[in-house]
Amino acid sequence: MEIPYTVQVRPDTGLYNAKLGIWLFLASEAMLFGGLFSAYVLLRTGDPGWQSEALNVPMAMLNTMILITSSVTVVLGWASLRLGDFKKFRLYFGLTFLLACGFMVVKAFEYSAEFEHHLYPATNNFMGIYFTLTAVHGLHVLGGMVVVAYLLGPGAKMWNSEPEHFTNRVETFGLYWHFVDLVWIFLFPSLYLL
Repeated sequence: MEIPYTVQVRPDTGLYNAKLGIWLFLASEAMLFGGLFSAYVLLRTGDPGWQSEALNVPMAMLNTMILITSSVTVVLGWASLRLGDFKKFRLYFGLTFLLACGFMVVKAFEYSAEFEHHLYPATNNFMGIYFTLTAVHGLHVLGGMVVVAYLLGPGAKMWNSEPEHFTNRVETFGLYWHFVDLVWIFLFPSLYLL
């Protein structure tokens, strides 16, 4: 039995099922990060000794550039599929995976430097919310890496049998990835610059 509206848009929403589903999922994720950002604001305004100068701004800036570039490669990969060029899709999504790995490596170096300076989540309110926000974001990047690996590996078989459905899956992933990048765009100035 085939599930309707996996490729064609639903007449009631104008979206295919996966796109509707990812938007609902992203709404719940926006609430998760909204709660964490609210905690950040409340902790920051309530703590006169708030400080963030212990963080490595250049490393965070590098990670910002990495994630912005990865958003571009995701769009280029999706556009390649729309043009029927699977080889270019693999190239761009391979680059997306490498960029995500680069983000995680930079974040690991940043965490290890903080631990060397004896900065832990229990150090103060700032470090607690910093580690919480960046770790939850990192888990989302890791989840995206798993999906990219699937789309490049076993999931790519769908391109031969159902190219439009596969392209929809890539577009759905792209919406998730752009959300993850957008969260970092808010995290970077909030934690590192303010």
